[in-house]
Amino acid sequence: MRYVKTLNKWANRNSYYPLDILRVALGVFLFIKGLFFMGNTQILVDLIQPIQNLAGSMIAIHYVAPAHLIGGLLIIFGLLTRWSIVAQLPIIISAIVINFVGEMDTINLMLSSIVLLLCFFFLFYGSGKHSADYYFKMQQ
Repeated sequence: MRYVKTLNKWANRNSYYPLDILRVALGVFLFIKGLFFMGNTQILVDLIQPIQNLAGSMIAIHYVAPAHLIGGLLIIFGLLTRWSIVAQLPIIISAIVINFVGEMDTINLMLSSIVLLLCFFFLFYGSGKHSADYYFKMQQ
């Protein structure tokens, strides 16, 4: 816990607008992906096709779109950013694994890898100084 507080203090001292813009862009990307999966559920079913025999594929279909929508909005505003990213990690790791199990799509693999790296960065960095988390913390 002390290590997380130390990282949080460092993040608040070294908060820059480009990192906040990157966080907002990540949230917008995840939100748009959630809208895309909500409107095109057949594409999501086709993506999950390689692991359809495993238990929980129907749960995964009903988890991906809402998690992207809600998590994307929370990341955009910087509210509960770390928790939102933790909810995104299983989806993004599964997107990378599906590329190796099913048909390889290099664009989706690169996109998933970049989003995974950004998620790991913001998991440790936090939401930054220009976020709802920081605002609510300063109101206490």
